[in-house]
Amino acid sequence: MLYCDVISRTLKGNSDLRQSNQKDADSVLNLTTPPLGISYGNLTGGGTRAGLFRTPISGGVQSATSAHGLPRPALAVRNLMEQARFAHLCTVMSRMHHRREGYPFGSLVDFAADPVGHPIFSFSPLAIHTRNLLADPRCSLVVQIPGWSGLSNARVTIFGDVYPLPEDQQEWAHKQYMSKHQQGPSQQWGNFFYFRMQNISSDIYFIGGFGTVAWVDVKEYEALQPDKIAVDGGEQNLKELNALFSKPLKVVLSKEAEVDDAALISIDSRGVDIRVRQGTQFNIQRISFEQGRIVETLEEAKAALWKLIDRGGNLHN
Repeated sequence: MLYCDVISRTLKGNSDLRQSNQKDADSVLNLTTPPLGISYGNLTGGGTRAGLFRTPISGGVQSATSAHGLPRPALAVRNLMEQARFAHLCTVMSRMHHRREGYPFGSLVDFAADPVGHPIFSFSPLAIHTRNLLADPRCSLVVQIPGWSGLSNARVTIFGDVYPLPEDQQEWAHKQYMSKHQQGPSQQWGNFFYFRMQNISSDIYFIGGFGTVAWVDVKEYEALQPDKIAVDGGEQNLKELNALFSKPLKVVLSKEAEVDDAALISIDSRGVDIRVRQGTQFNIQRISFEQGRIVETLEEAKAALWKLIDRGGNLHN
């Protein structure tokens, strides 16, 4: 028996809810995703600018990826889904809200990605987005890179169908969810149920920023394993890295142009993305680790960043 049956009983007057077609539970629980080999081009940044403007107006995503050691789009999305904790969910307003029926409804939600990158949610049966999904599972999820400061930042839109998980998968989902969120709503109030985006229904739309746009194949996305440092490089790790490196990076980057603030907003096995503020202007710069170096742990990341700092202003040689 699906949990939507339990939830729908708490929603008085809504007799038109659809019954969701749940995928076989075994396909959710038996998740094996062998990693694919990743090929990168030259990690040396171009030009005289300290760091890399992550999203060049010309050249687009392919040249930026190959020239500057950025993760290819599918892996960038996979890493982003691991590092982000919140997203904007857009559902279709149900007949319960008859004056607004059929309009998109946006809400801020927290989520966790499961082993194949499908988002898992913890929803209250009283939330409007929950009621909407029980009537129509179609939705889109917009996930922004942590430290969002403007349209030059990376984000992704995933289109799919979200269903409540059956009772025998609620505990599995709870473990997936709690691996990212130390204390979830279900622990605080006890009236939340776990949902999963069972189907990602079309290609995934990735924007790395201006001029960096790609449609990502769903099967490629599902087959990739995220970088280990991205999985472990959650909010707390980024805070620790910023406490150590924000000021030194600001000093180094200021050698070419005055920088008011520098903050690490994401990390992957090959480098870091830094949000740089100059007055009221923000941009995102990419600094790659030394060529051939793969970072997997927080301590390795610290060592790699100290090595970059020790180079002074010459971050790309």
